[in-house]
Amino acid sequence: MRQATQAGLRESCPTTHGEIPLTRADPGRPATRSVTDRLLWKKEDIVDDNQRPSGDINRAAETSAHPRLVDSTQTFGHDSDLSFVPFGAELTAAEVEAINALPARAALLIVRSGPTAGARYLLDTDVTTVGRHPEADIFFDDVTVSRRHAEITRTGSTYELIDQRSLNGTYVNGERVDRATLTDGAEVRVGKFRLNFFVAPAERAIGA
Repeated sequence: MRQATQAGLRESCPTTHGEIPLTRADPGRPATRSVTDRLLWKKEDIVDDNQRPSGDINRAAETSAHPRLVDSTQTFGHDSDLSFVPFGAELTAAEVEAINALPARAALLIVRSGPTAGARYLLDTDVTTVGRHPEADIFFDDVTVSRRHAEITRTGSTYELIDQRSLNGTYVNGERVDRATLTDGAEVRVGKFRLNFFVAPAERAIGA
């Protein structure tokens, strides 16, 4: 009975010389395949999860074909989303206190609009990274922000904003920029986030 059942499920073909019969459930494959060919076929179909595309490691996650690693940055839906309407000068007492407490050569970014409105970021290093990458110094977890969106550099007491070829661009006072010097009170836009830049009182006095 077992032999009859097996015969009904399998192709009738010799099993000598390394030939292996395939079941009828595989109509797309040849009826027989040598052991060597079968092993080669399996090897070619194995995906090595450790393989990664060559090139700039910093951009590997954005260029990989692996669906979990593709950069999912999204563009704005409408041009009106990029309209520039300057914020008023109103600051909370806590924000004014934070600005007045800034040491020389330091600066402050305050989020005025976006998912983290009210957040404050101290700028006191020569390079500050901005983006959706978890290791960014200023981390914005939003799909309108590129993983490596922009950098803020400091030379002496001068701060400069540099776009890192982001999808949605970087804006200063409503103008899309590749590179721009930040002045006291300037508005910065990164994705959906709108921020104001403030320098330390000592620097403001020098520039007056």
